[in-house]
Amino acid sequence: MTAHHFLDLPDAITVDTITLALTRRALADITRHRALGVVHGAAGLGKTFAVERALDHLEPDWSVVWLSSPVRPTMRLIARELLAAISGSHPVWDRFKLTRELKAELATTPRLLIVDEAQNLNREGIEFLRHLGEDPRRRGATLLVGGDGCWDVLSREPMLRSRVLRRVCFQPLPATQVVDIIHRYHPIYTGVDDELIRFIDLHCGHGNFRNWAKFTHHAARFCAESGREVIDDAVIRNVYRGLGGGVSGGQ
Repeated sequence: MTAHHFLDLPDAITVDTITLALTRRALADITRHRALGVVHGAAGLGKTFAVERALDHLEPDWSVVWLSSPVRPTMRLIARELLAAISGSHPVWDRFKLTRELKAELATTPRLLIVDEAQNLNREGIEFLRHLGEDPRRRGATLLVGGDGCWDVLSREPMLRSRVLRRVCFQPLPATQVVDIIHRYHPIYTGVDDELIRFIDLHCGHGNFRNWAKFTHHAARFCAESGREVIDDAVIRNVYRGLGGGVSGGQ
């Protein structure tokens, strides 16, 4: 699976942050031990990108099943959607037969089940995923990926919480790291004054990669149209106008 920067930002460079490295390590550990992992954090912090990058290091005999959880899914719905993702079929069976068929499929080959939007899971859905993970015949692992409130939801279930082998919590980039990371993130920030980077982060970036991607997308286009190689005060003013901001200029 190829990881994509938000907005498919041209010339953006993948910066090997701590959470990116932790996600890669977590994926390696849960697949090695056929275990359960959790990756969670607020929107825009790079969770999906980090998981996609980590999949590049997955052992070649493993396959990936990626499911986005609806709100409060039933056991039957999860079983049906997982079975459909694996086999391509959509059988109208009861949850017991669906579960038997799903277990049989999960026993045939190493598979990583990735359940996105895991904050939408309820007790029934969480219990079902735990049940699948404990099948002794299963040749695979499970990764739960979720946004705001995900760990609050999952950690309320002691039977699942105690089985989490690796957990990675994504948080906004600390202000002390933003300057170094953003300088390497895209060519338009090469050699730009540190204070200008801090100014953008304070008013727009907030340590959030998605915010920075949106700003960089507009800034790179303005730089190209105006013949600039790097950003300056004029670029910032124009980008802020496009984003609906009211900042009149930089430093």
